[in-house]
Amino acid sequence: MRLWSPMTVALFFLLTLSTFSHQNNAFVTSRITPNRLSGTSSYLTNKELWYTQTLDHFSPYDHRRFRQRYYEFLDNFRLPDGPIFLIICGEYPCNGIANDYISVLSKKFGAAVVSLEHRYYGKSSPFSSLRTENLRYLSSKQAIFDLAAFRQHYQESLNMKLNRSKAENPWFFFGVSYPGALSAWFRLKFPHLTCGSLASSAVVLAVYNFTEFDQQVGESAGAECKAALQEINQLIEQRLATDGKAVKALFGASELEIDGDFFYFLADAAVMAFQYGNPDKLCTPLVQAKKTQDNLVDAYAKYVREYILGDFGANVQTYNQKQLKNSTLSEGSTDRLWWFQVCTEVAYFQVAPLNDSIRSRKVDTSYHLDLCKNVFGEGIYPDVVATNTYYGGTKIAGSKIVFTNGSQDPWRHASKQISSTDMPSYIVSCHNCGHGSDLRGCPQSPLSIEGNAQNCSSPDVVHKVRQQTIQHIDLWLSQCQDSARSSM
Repeated sequence: MRLWSPMTVALFFLLTLSTFSHQNNAFVTSRITPNRLSGTSSYLTNKELWYTQTLDHFSPYDHRRFRQRYYEFLDNFRLPDGPIFLIICGEYPCNGIANDYISVLSKKFGAAVVSLEHRYYGKSSPFSSLRTENLRYLSSKQAIFDLAAFRQHYQESLNMKLNRSKAENPWFFFGVSYPGALSAWFRLKFPHLTCGSLASSAVVLAVYNFTEFDQQVGESAGAECKAALQEINQLIEQRLATDGKAVKALFGASELEIDGDFFYFLADAAVMAFQYGNPDKLCTPLVQAKKTQDNLVDAYAKYVREYILGDFGANVQTYNQKQLKNSTLSEGSTDRLWWFQVCTEVAYFQVAPLNDSIRSRKVDTSYHLDLCKNVFGEGIYPDVVATNTYYGGTKIAGSKIVFTNGSQDPWRHASKQISSTDMPSYIVSCHNCGHGSDLRGCPQSPLSIEGNAQNCSSPDVVHKVRQQTIQHIDLWLSQCQDSARSSM
């Protein structure tokens, strides 16, 4: 356990007031959290900076602190009153500021870009052991207070460097997926600390039985590919009953002893194609195999081995409950941490609908609840009513939040898809528009530098949504600046 004395905190605070310098130099998923940026060209910066964060924002007695990693990119910053864009990191190690479409926005608006790693993930863990009792401070509520505290610290340190007091730069928050939800929730809870938020593919609705997820996968696949996936699932269930070891080995998943884990892995393998903008990687070989009466299971296994485990970089251990129970802090801890949040706050239980499902019926509510109990112990289950009551779900009563979603993304059914007053919502509609396509382009494996949308099947659609987003950002930043001037 790494805790900090008040003296250490004060010293560390002084040390983290870094000087301005030019720097030279992956989101809620089904179960896979790809964050495979590599090489300096994929980042605006990967120079680590540190902030000492409060462990428990809700206790008046607990004054413990932990080190939280963050980054800043100042090349485009218009001194001294330019905006500050805060990119929210989520359920993954945050290894730098990605060179996606926000870098384009930074140039346009003359904005500094900062990014804070989510507590517990990456190098920002308060504890050296991830036992269930040590995870009690891992929640979205603590995370948005982290953002508020960091935002205040960064503004104060900026003022100190510029030899001014009580000045406020206009801030704007960005997030994709779970960080997209955090972006919306931050604006909801702290409207005085940000001029607005972009909530891209923001999963703001905690869902207990998320049947719409599987239904969207079928819709995105189209009739022929959907039929092939359903037939594959039936064939695998039959083969699993007679020779389970052989069929699991065929998919490179021999270590998945629990059948539910194996079926979850198989379902996710299909999901990734639509979620991240590569539907043809999946559907073209399956539809062709069905037409030529080739072995469908072999065709799907080849896709899983070569694309999902190969090019995409997924790891079978992500689905192994034995691995999820490992409480030793390591590079592989991300899965355990995210499942704790799933099992305590948001659920997002992707279960098979009663009719016309793609995933196996073995991946049901009982499977998810048993996983929560097996991995974290008795009494751990998601209180989605409390989460939706606290934030509002899709009825979120916020303002100045832009919601964007990809048409093929199964997660969009946990997002706000209907525009309301002061909270516009846009659907980026195209054949390969998935999770966060407005910021990342299509496809997302590998990540498109500066969010290049040219590989989207309808780049004009992506451009239109981006222009609408720019208009909102421009308006809300201007309103912030006008309000600041009037209060002087």
